[in-house]
Amino acid sequence: MHGWQIGDSKIIRVVETEDTSMPAEALVPDATAENVLPIKWLQPHFISPEGELISSVFALLVESCGKRIVIDTCLGNDKERIVPQWNMRQGDFLNQIATAGFDRESVDYVVCTHLHPDHVGWNTMRVNGEWQPTFPNARYLFTQADWDWLDNAAVSALGDYAGDSVRPLFAAGLADLYAPDHQLTDEVRLVSMPGHSPGHIGVSIRSQGESAFVTGDMIHHPCQLAHPEWRSPFDFDGNTAQKTREQFLKDYVGSGTLVIGSHFATPAAGYVVTDNHSYKLDIENS
Repeated sequence: MHGWQIGDSKIIRVVETEDTSMPAEALVPDATAENVLPIKWLQPHFISPEGELISSVFALLVESCGKRIVIDTCLGNDKERIVPQWNMRQGDFLNQIATAGFDRESVDYVVCTHLHPDHVGWNTMRVNGEWQPTFPNARYLFTQADWDWLDNAAVSALGDYAGDSVRPLFAAGLADLYAPDHQLTDEVRLVSMPGHSPGHIGVSIRSQGESAFVTGDMIHHPCQLAHPEWRSPFDFDGNTAQKTREQFLKDYVGSGTLVIGSHFATPAAGYVVTDNHSYKLDIENS
């Protein structure tokens, strides 16, 4: 567990999984060992010596303007999923956030960058056989576009994550739908980053002249800084996702903004800098 101070805002990263279990063909098919091993800056943090992608699933706990915010809620426990390492997990996420000082009752907002199962899992927890909101005093924020899509989507092979991790929040009266861009606090803004899902967002945090940006799955793996054209099969609209990623990198290169990749392995964050004719993640001062 580690974090960052952005002006007056505090960010804590709580990791649920971090390993090489997600193969390149599932995450970024072009990111084969042959293609990523020549990108030397990816080692040792983001690829293994054999060229396997290292990826992470984590939540971010943010304190801003007196509010407590959870960004993305990982996989969750007791959820039936087709991915073996996601299925019926029994992790200690709640103990970790309590250790970080974020008792679940103290959270004001839960923000999901998009509605995929590895970003909504701890929205709920099983209590006496029923799915109950994990953060009972929080407002859960979803984009209208993502919910319109998920509400009408067939149950996927990944499992009924709408049924176990999203619909119970509407039933409890805790879900709020919005259209980005949306100012959550004076320091935290929810920014449209379309393509990966219909209403996908990133999160901008600016305070006292310092800034950070949480990418969501606009960038799945740091190798996509070197090759923004490499796409993920999970993208709802691959063309739009690529354009969003390319524009983001152009806008943020050399900006001094700390970029936190929502699936980046530890240290998970760095600064976008130029690297020959492309980009890389500078982690030296992150």
